[in-house]
Amino acid sequence: MNPIHAGIAALQRLSDVFILRREQLAAEADLTEHQWSVLEEIATLHFMPSMFAKRRSSSPAAISKTLRQLMERGLITVAVGDGDGRRRTYSLTAEGEKTMVLLRKGRQRAIERIWSDLDTAGLTEFYKFADELARRMEDYAGENDRAEKQTKR
Repeated sequence: MNPIHAGIAALQRLSDVFILRREQLAAEADLTEHQWSVLEEIATLHFMPSMFAKRRSSSPAAISKTLRQLMERGLITVAVGDGDGRRRTYSLTAEGEKTMVLLRKGRQRAIERIWSDLDTAGLTEFYKFADELARRMEDYAGENDRAEKQTKR
């Protein structure tokens, strides 16, 4: 097989199984992967629903729905922002913190089982290669976005 096509196939397989593992880890905490992503972002204390929606190519309505689900489950709370009644501040509840601990433990178990005994030099080469590939893909995607916007004018 052509090395380029083999690399693309391996990347697709890796991407698919990575998504599967995230879904499985989320399910262990009785969450969807999307709910986990939102919960994880809220835990960083820098959560802004509109920015999250844009980064994830998700609609604001989908984020609002997920926030409601997490509030109904008692995993997050919302408060009106200081000085601006339109801004909301989201934070984890004690139950949300417990859920994040469960998720982090599951992720750590997976890291230890899958990654910990891999060759360090091979991992170093992998992340350098993956970083370069991601940069090239981002650059190409950006070029396509610019070209598409120019075509629409």
